[in-house]
Amino acid sequence: MLYSKSSEYAIQAMIYIAEQQREGKLSLIAEIAEARDIPRHFLAKLVQVLAKHRLIKSIRGRNGGIKLAKDADKINIENIVVAIDGPPPDDEMCVIGLEVCTSEAPCPLHDDWELIKNEIHETLSKKNLNQLVDGLIEKRKHLTSLGIKF
Repeated sequence: MLYSKSSEYAIQAMIYIAEQQREGKLSLIAEIAEARDIPRHFLAKLVQVLAKHRLIKSIRGRNGGIKLAKDADKINIENIVVAIDGPPPDDEMCVIGLEVCTSEAPCPLHDDWELIKNEIHETLSKKNLNQLVDGLIEKRKHLTSLGIKF
């Protein structure tokens, strides 16, 4: 897993919010939780963290709900993961568990792992919520054409 279950839930919630917002709707914690099968109380805590990091806003009142705090194309996956899990550690552990693993004294997988980590970072920082929503809409269409409910 690239990130925590908390981040996974937060990403799913943010995609849901972005898709609903495209349709001019605000989202409610209960409907997000049900739609994405996320424990409701856990999601409520994640929403607080996402709001604290200014990724979403809560609108109070009768017609209230949750919406993105900025355009969906300005929020990338890395923004969400960092908000929930914090920034990645500077000195990450060795991929094969060695106590000392640096560029000066690398393990057998060190250089390969550095490339993979850089690709992951680049992907997470490039993919925004609009792209994820577009991709899920296409996936839904494809699965529906195959007779599979998504």
